[in-house]
Amino acid sequence: MELQLLFEYGWVLLVLVLLEGILAADNALVLAVMVKHLPEEQRKKALFYGLAGAFILRTGSLFIISFLIDVWQVQAIGAAYLIFISINHLWKQKVKRKKLDEGAEEPEGKKSGFWMTVFKVELADMAFAVDSILAAVALAVSLPETPLPVIGSLDGGKFLVVLAGGIIGIIIMRFAANKFVDLLKRKPGLETAAFIIVGWVGVKLVVTVLAHPSLHVLSHDFAHSVLWKSIFYSVLVLIAVGGWFLSSSEKEGSSTQHS
Repeated sequence: MELQLLFEYGWVLLVLVLLEGILAADNALVLAVMVKHLPEEQRKKALFYGLAGAFILRTGSLFIISFLIDVWQVQAIGAAYLIFISINHLWKQKVKRKKLDEGAEEPEGKKSGFWMTVFKVELADMAFAVDSILAAVALAVSLPETPLPVIGSLDGGKFLVVLAGGIIGIIIMRFAANKFVDLLKRKPGLETAAFIIVGWVGVKLVVTVLAHPSLHVLSHDFAHSVLWKSIFYSVLVLIAVGGWFLSSSEKEGSSTQHS
């Protein structure tokens, strides 16, 4: 049983690190665009304040969510939110691609001052923190219980996995984001895959909500069964692998068309 516990927690942590890496690269790219109009010294300060804010917001969000996660209404909101951001991102991506195909250029907006830019970075960090923590908690919530003490309404082991995922995400955003940005340029399908995964995690949380003792629409045993876990992780891997290989196909296809 202990080996199975380690395997499940290790697998979820690995998925979290990969997902956080892709999301952190996207987040870092957004933050870089937000501060690019500032002088270099102010740009570094704005990003530093943003990253400090990210750490505080993610930790604070995790503690708040850990006290509420057992409430099925909160789980339902989390599920709806994850599915919404997944569909919303994919729709925006489709609209953006259509505009680029039509040759449209995005109008340049009014440039903000230093503190307004810092404020915008903090707001963006808040949105990233919510997305990240909700995705992480949704992944961790159906993991087996551990002997560690409960924190809020969340098992200690689950709390530590989510906390580790969040901290790793911030470290990736600070030190490895440029490499992830380059990877996303070479494999654009990975970004699409990441947000499809977010939506799929939302579906997983829907199953958890429907199996909640207060609702009991689905069997509690099914929501925690080997069958459902096998289906969930198999689809997760297929999405990630599809994102990787379909990017290669698109790139090769576009190269062929240009030649």
